[in-house]
Amino acid sequence: MYSDVEGGGTVSTITAEPIVIRRAQETDADALRRLAQLDRGLVPAGDVLVAEVGGEIRAALGIATREFIADPFYPSRDLVGLLDMRAARLRSETLSRTERIRARLSQWSHLWWRAAQLGPTQ
Repeated sequence: MYSDVEGGGTVSTITAEPIVIRRAQETDADALRRLAQLDRGLVPAGDVLVAEVGGEIRAALGIATREFIADPFYPSRDLVGLLDMRAARLRSETLSRTERIRARLSQWSHLWWRAAQLGPTQ
């Protein structure tokens, strides 16, 4: 059972097979197209997470867009929930990294400006 702290809900998945959550790779393109055809949808744009059960991709979710496709013949609602929780974490990590980069650039800019004001030392 997995708890979604942000959404306040609980996602439970009962399966004998391991569930693998990972980023989609180029080699997953055909499997994603087949999954989109089954779901009568489109492959999510941009970076995509996939949920693999028993070596087969059963659900996929766009990290930025939260658009998803899932196997309609497999109980995949909980898989989409797991993908959404992981994507939320990745989105927050990206934002934090961006904020850190901005802070560093600001510091370097300030130091460069100070050095330019002081001029060369002899």
